[in-house]
Amino acid sequence: MDNIWIDYAIRLAASFVCGFCLGIERKVRQHTVGIRTLTLICVSSCLLCIVSAVVAQNDGIVKGDPGRIAAAVITGIGFLGAGAIVNQGLNIRGLTSAAIIFTSAALGVACGARMYIPVAVVLVFSFILLLIVSKIEKKLFPADKRKLFRIQTSDSSIDEALIHKTLTEYGVMIHDLNTSYETNTGKFILSYTGKTPESLDILGLTKKLSEMSGVERVSIEN
Repeated sequence: MDNIWIDYAIRLAASFVCGFCLGIERKVRQHTVGIRTLTLICVSSCLLCIVSAVVAQNDGIVKGDPGRIAAAVITGIGFLGAGAIVNQGLNIRGLTSAAIIFTSAALGVACGARMYIPVAVVLVFSFILLLIVSKIEKKLFPADKRKLFRIQTSDSSIDEALIHKTLTEYGVMIHDLNTSYETNTGKFILSYTGKTPESLDILGLTKKLSEMSGVERVSIEN
């Protein structure tokens, strides 16, 4: 009987370590989902997996489906992960955090099933993706954040090619251009949608665009 409780404690401790490690990574990057959230998810998933196995057995004989509660955990985590996804203007944030929430639950369930080697492998792969691959991804695809550039001009004689060139020089990958004309004022508005690098010099770009001939107003929005 004592060995059973030691086994349970080892499983829960392993899930605690997994959730804690994932939580540290999220907190270092200043995300809302942090140490307490992921640790609780991982440990509680592990506990539910243990409960699922115990409830399904009677005197050592399996008389039920030990995977029913574990399957319900995955369903519930899906709703929790969806809550981490936030739409901020043109950008969607929280997709990685939602995936980590799902991973944390999966690691907890695996710990509850005493699958320690797969847990260790997935945990290592997770940190490789979060710490190493993310840096490679930023170098290969520096323009990641979407922004909207609105430029109001006094007339249609504005040099649109120069504006396009200036945005490109600052690392903006332009995806779309829309124009509008205000009949009562005679003003033209150019709206550029594009992806920008994290190191974008917003003040420098705004100043350079505003100094162009015919430009009256410049705004940059997420």
